[in-house]
Amino acid sequence: MPKHGKKYRAVKAKAENRLYELEEAIAFLKANRVAKFDETAEIHFRLGVDPKKTDQTVRGTVALPHGTGKKVRVVVFASGPAADAAREAGADVVGLDDLVEKVRGGWTDFDVAIATQEAMKTVRTLGKVLGPRGLMPNPKTGTVTDDTGAAVRQCKAGRVEFRMDRHGNVGVPFGKLSFETKALVENAEAVIAALRAARPASAKGVFLKRTTVTSTMGVGLRVNVRD
Repeated sequence: MPKHGKKYRAVKAKAENRLYELEEAIAFLKANRVAKFDETAEIHFRLGVDPKKTDQTVRGTVALPHGTGKKVRVVVFASGPAADAAREAGADVVGLDDLVEKVRGGWTDFDVAIATQEAMKTVRTLGKVLGPRGLMPNPKTGTVTDDTGAAVRQCKAGRVEFRMDRHGNVGVPFGKLSFETKALVENAEAVIAALRAARPASAKGVFLKRTTVTSTMGVGLRVNVRD
């Protein structure tokens, strides 16, 4: 485990071992930045689910009202009018057979992949490349769609995907520390609402068991999120 630097340890010493209110925690992270670059704000959840049960998998998307502060690189697997719509909406790379071959060769220099229903017949063959990186288009996250223009615009505007890991944890970036506190709070509240909406019907008891906000290099602060 890497050792933390002097600045991190100083900030850690300031942090109190208690539940913070969301706005209070975000203000603390902004006032006690560890890195010289503009860190990404992150919110992490420990969910009250059984990760071994397939009907308790948590996955979805959330549109951050103030965006992510990051340039999102979007590729679209499509042809014909759907490809034209994707280009007009600002997709970074659009194609089908040529793009499939490029990705099959190992190219994954993008953040989101979108595909039409028809294109998925071919894109499914890229499972070994896209699957482990969480880049495979999926109807549940709105990335398998024939309305490619709308999907591209949503991704570029700040739509973020989230997916539970095998231990029942979810981590979601929700902006940059340079954002105003109010904007970060509203983005984080949108994430919390999306997680609640994605709660599996079979999950019992407390769903959001533990919620922590942090930044790329910063300390983690537990926040008071009422389930």
